[in-house]
Formats: sequence, C-alpha cells, structure tokens
Amino acid sequence: MFGLKLAESGRVPDVVIRAAIRGLLRRRLNEVRSGDCEADEAANHAFREQLRSSPIALVPELANQQHYEVAPEFFERVLGWRMKYSCGLWSEGVRDIDAAEEAMLALVCSRAQLTDGMSVLDLGCGWGSLSLWIAERYPKCRVLAVSNSKPQREFILARCAARGIENVEVVTSDINQFDPEQRFDRVISIEMFEHIRNYEWLLARIAKWLEPNGKLFVHHFSHREQAYPYEAEGEDDWMARHFFTGGIMPSDDMLLHFQRDLVVDRQWVVDGTHYQRTAEAWLARQDAQRGAILEILADVYVAMLGGHQTSLTGLEQSWGGTEAEGAEGVAGAVVGLIPPGAALPRDRRPLLARATPEELEAHALLLARLGDACIWREAAEA
Repeated sequence: MFGLKLAESGRVPDVVIRAAIRGLLRRRLNEVRSGDCEADEAANHAFREQLRSSPIALVPELANQQHYEVAPEFFERVLGWRMKYSCGLWSEGVRDIDAAEEAMLALVCSRAQLTDGMSVLDLGCGWGSLSLWIAERYPKCRVLAVSNSKPQREFILARCAARGIENVEVVTSDINQFDPEQRFDRVISIEMFEHIRNYEWLLARIAKWLEPNGKLFVHHFSHREQAYPYEAEGEDDWMARHFFTGGIMPSDDMLLHFQRDLVVDRQWVVDGTHYQRTAEAWLARQDAQRGAILEILADVYVAMLGGHQTSLTGLEQSWGGTEAEGAEGVAGAVVGLIPPGAALPRDRRPLLARATPEELEAHALLLARLGDACIWREAAEA
C-alpha cells in the first residue's frame, strides 16, 4: 500500500511504475489463464453467462466520480484537439495526437458506412469528438449524443455554440435507463462497451432503436483471448478501485457470442500499439504541463470532498497542539497534510480525532493525487 501511495505522489520514476504495471498485468493474466485451452474457454463461457444475469452497467455513477466528471480543463490539456478520450490511429504519416484522433474518427465513420443525411446515435459520446466530427463532415446528419456526465454535455453544447453547429443534440442519461424514443440509421459506440455487463440486454434495446436497415458500429478495446472483470480484491488493484470500477476487459470475440438480436456483419482488429502511442502522447502532454494540471486537480478534488474542505484548511493552521489533542479517539491510521514547503510539525498526528475512516481515506487519496504534500500514517496510542 505504501508503494502505491508513493507512486501516486509523483515521486517514483516512470520506468519503475511501468515495471510495476507490467508485473500486475502478468499477475492478472496468470489468474485468468490456466494454460489449458479448454479450461480457459470454459472460464470465458462462465463469465459470459454471468454477464447475461447482470444489469446493463454496474456502477455508472462511479465512472463519473473517477474521471468523466473531472474538469474538462484537465482533458483539454491532456487529450488532442478533438478531445477523443479513446484510441487514436497512428497510421503512416501521423506524427501527433491531433492527427491520430482525426485518423481514427475518419476510420470509424468509414467502417460504420456513414453517409450524409443519416440519423446517428453516439452512444457514450465522451467529450463529443465523434459527434462534432460527424456534424462538421456530414452537415445533413442529425446526431444524438448521450453520456452519463453533465459536464460532458455542457462542454459539447459550448463547442457546438462556438462552431455554429446546430445538428447535434446532447442528453445526459444512465445507460441502464436510457431510451431515445426514436430510431436511427446508425448507432456508434466508441469504448463504452467496456463499461457494460449485460451485452445481451443492451444489444436487444439497440436493435429496437435502429431503422429497418440500420447498423450498429462498436469500437472496444480487448484482450485477444480472455475476458475478465476489473475487480478490487487487493490494495494494489488501482484500476478497479480508482479508475474503472465495474468495468470489464472484453475478449476479441466477445460480440460474436451475443448475436440473438443483432448479427455481426464484419469484425476488424486494430493493433494494440496504436493505443500505446495514444497513451504515451497523453502522458507526454500531462508531464509537460504538470504545474497547471496539479492546480486543476486540486480544485477538482477539494470540490469533490465538499464539506471536508474546512478540515483541510484547518489542518494547515493547527500544528503545535498537544499529543492528547491530536491522538485521543483515533483508531488505526491517521493522515495529515503539510502545506508545500512547510516544516514537519513536532507532533505528527493531526486534529482528526472525530474523522471517520472514509474521511481519512478521502484525505489520503486527495493528498496522494496532488503530489505536492507529504503523507504519513502512524498507529494511534491507546
């Protein structure tokens, strides 16, 4: 746990973090792969059957808390100009993230067989990269963009207003309850199905949203063989705890097993190195703007803590209290904040005697993500 917090603080070199991530990936794959093809397929089958009895999406509200409702200013600094929060296409001649976004958007529309004048549902629209691209390239199309995030809706509407786009409608909805009450020539979903559990149920609903000759185009990341959930079973399951709670890693053939209501007409594969280069570009942009991004995240996470802001401010002014004031009633570990540049207090236990474990963890998560504070934990004395 200490190693994870240290990594989150920004003080561990990337080369060390990458090695640790690769170790975790190997461990997870070893958990889901037995080396026996029959046993592995049986495990995939059991997982697919589990999905059929699940809700469409488990915890869509956590996806918002974890990243979809982080301030758009953060994503504007990290993503490309199109704000495409998914894989780019680094084909020959593509040199930067802006061009990679454009290339993948063009490929998606080509493979979806999109033509001007169609009605389009952008299911899981993110920050609007596809919706706006379609609106500009196919001005006679009518686009309904849907996501689970109010900030994303506001961002897309603002971009539409700034560019004079009038053929895009944006709605905010939980996919479990969403019903567009209309039909479309194309439904396009880019990297949303990884948040979905009950494929069969959702595909049955999409089938009812399509015109008689309508088609669904799905882009999802995948493992070439295994399908598995992101599960928070240990303290080092960072993705499942803080970024992708309720999500799954689909196998490459996942949709082929859910053809009751819609039939797969064609399947393509994009080399995983395209996502590697996309993520590397995001990281480079983030590292180049670290100071500005930390300020954005500070505002975001203090706002998310809401009423805890007073406690944080109080901690910055409360050093020098007696040991009894700081420790009485605290069970287990305590977490404190040292303002950047401040000296360590003589008594390291902050005045959080009445804080709940959840509040303490919230403080720890905030401080670790900001990276400009010092965190410590001590067992309180009886």
